Amino acid sequence: MADAAARPHLIVIGGGFAGLYLTQGLARAPIRITLIDRRNHHLFQPMLYQVATAALNPSDIASPIRSILRTQKNVDVLLGEVTRVDADAKTVQLADGEVLSYDYCAVATGARHSYFGRSEWESLAPGLKSVEDALEIRRRVLLAFERAEREPDPKKRHQDLTFVVIGGGPTGVEVAGALAEVRRFALARDFRHIDPREASVVLLEGGPRILSTYPPELSEKAKGTLRELGVDVRENTMVTAIHPDAVEAGGWRIPSTTVVWAAGNAASPLLATIGAPLDRQGRVLVEADCSVPGHPELLVLGDAAAHQHSDAPEAVPAVCPAAIQMGQHAARLIRASLAGRTRPTFRYWNKGELAVIGRGQAVANLGRLRFAGFPAWFVWIFIHIAYLIGFRNRLLVLIQWAWSYLTYGRGARLITGETGEYAARIQPPR
Repeated sequence: MADAAARPHLIVIGGGFAGLYLTQGLARAPIRITLIDRRNHHLFQPMLYQVATAALNPSDIASPIRSILRTQKNVDVLLGEVTRVDADAKTVQLADGEVLSYDYCAVATGARHSYFGRSEWESLAPGLKSVEDALEIRRRVLLAFERAEREPDPKKRHQDLTFVVIGGGPTGVEVAGALAEVRRFALARDFRHIDPREASVVLLEGGPRILSTYPPELSEKAKGTLRELGVDVRENTMVTAIHPDAVEAGGWRIPSTTVVWAAGNAASPLLATIGAPLDRQGRVLVEADCSVPGHPELLVLGDAAAHQHSDAPEAVPAVCPAAIQMGQHAARLIRASLAGRTRPTFRYWNKGELAVIGRGQAVANLGRLRFAGFPAWFVWIFIHIAYLIGFRNRLLVLIQWAWSYLTYGRGARLITGETGEYAARIQPPR
């Protein structure tokens, strides 16, 4: 115990991919590690939309952090929220007032939704960053069909059966495609008074094309596939207002009670407490080795870091492979620092981009290889299974996907929480 206490102390803030790979990369290093996260689980965010659209259960894409690290003896896991990082004093403060000191610190807090100054939209158009977000979207989608089943007014029924997705990036495209398949296949025979296939899915993109970071030809293929699924894709359509019963965009008023936000990200407000320069999204402008300027012992990783030390100003995107590579780099850097060796510079290896659109359909931009359709979908499945943490999750997701592909079904169609009608019925009479 005395030997362990004498070792340098590393605090890792965030149990996402960057924080987890950093921690695991130091399993045999002579260092004490404290990993702090405000949730007890590691989450594979790229597959959250499948929870939101009833294809998977939350436990299929999340694993308890303590379970993942239980064999790593040099790690303590704390459930807590860090509210301040004091770079000069080398301390972090938790929400309960506890202050911890460090020799090294890695901030990997990820990102949150950005509503571009319109915070009132958040309750009307939830995004996809957490299990709670996904379950809320799933609840709203399924309740919309239930309301439509009982609604005699055709206008209100149309409103209930119109789903609007705001943002044409990979998340927006994947959500829109999945919603189209839910109403086309999974729910097609479950209702008596409505035809779920008559539901509408509208994808709104403020820019000139969806999947703007992909080559134009892949964006066009994705748009064509979405339209084949029945998705109304509207580009150059900026959202100007969101109401409980409608979305205003591009001069149109779209009646809808179910809206999903996939249009923007912002960094954690914790980063502002560091005192380092930030970019427009609130990310820390890090040095070439991912450290904070003037504080080589303080690293910022993953979606929290703005790494602009290559030819392209946005060379390191906010994606899962980049976070993994930053975590692995940080582990090498700390091992080199402990051994007195030269600190390595971070080099991002762009492995390409993948976006799934629907059943057997995806687009892939893998360097010089650009393709779409079933081959891209198969590659997407293989890569996402590989990135999942734990054999159990990989096996369960593979079985779920195989079942869904063969039966066109979605087995996680549970409405959690009490519905408004039920809550009204159990209220005592006045």
